[in-house]
Amino acid sequence: MQLELGISPCPNDTWIFYALANKKIDLPFDFTMYMADVEDLNVRARKGDIAVTKLSVASVTDCLDKYILLRTGGALGRGCGPIIVTKQDTCFQSAREADKKIAIPGKLTTANMLLSLNNSLKGERVEMLFDEVMPAVQAGTVDAGVVIHEGRFTYENFGLKKVLDLGQWWENTTNLPLPLGAIAVRRDLGMDVARQLEKAIRASLAYVQQNPEEATAYIKEHAQEMDDNVIKEHIATFVNEFSMELGADGEYAIQLLLEKAFEISGKPMPDLPIFVTD
Repeated sequence: MQLELGISPCPNDTWIFYALANKKIDLPFDFTMYMADVEDLNVRARKGDIAVTKLSVASVTDCLDKYILLRTGGALGRGCGPIIVTKQDTCFQSAREADKKIAIPGKLTTANMLLSLNNSLKGERVEMLFDEVMPAVQAGTVDAGVVIHEGRFTYENFGLKKVLDLGQWWENTTNLPLPLGAIAVRRDLGMDVARQLEKAIRASLAYVQQNPEEATAYIKEHAQEMDDNVIKEHIATFVNEFSMELGADGEYAIQLLLEKAFEISGKPMPDLPIFVTD
């Protein structure tokens, strides 16, 4: 069997999937790697045309009938959520006004859903790629931006200031870690395939943890212009104990976020298992 596997080029994904993508471990299937921005992956999952994919947890509302989630390989934790930034000379109060524009890294992202749940900024939302958000705020094209990935480490380089940490808001509100992304497998592939994929991803993560320097060139190749220290901080922030195994807190956090996402969407939550079972 040959499966298409979608991940983002972000260091946390290329770190976790390095050994799998480069055949450093025994693999249950042949994989064709597809690397794209997470919003692109969300759109493909909505269509159901990719076998295995990283996606935003909030976007699962559009594809839970087609996909089941793995308990490994995702992005979930504390102190890792999206932040809202403005220009240094822009006060937060003015950014709340209804006529203010805020850039978002895709309408299907968990970041956009958290913005809706928090309900602090109610102005027009402008979709763009995640790496276009900070330059747009800096240029004044938008009044504020929701920043994800490594942007939480680099926004000051653009002369921007953090006005709200949406991840911290979620943690304070729920006392749970924030689920950002998950690995989803198409249900029609069957539970046995999903279990084998879980095992392979855990093996891939274990391999890179034991051979960290080996993955450096691969990660930098896809991270493009990212500074070495930012790459290290990115991995340290977004790869943690939940990356290997969600555990009870991780599963509950995802379930709660999905319930809220379905409530916002106005759609009933399907009576289907969310996670692969043993």
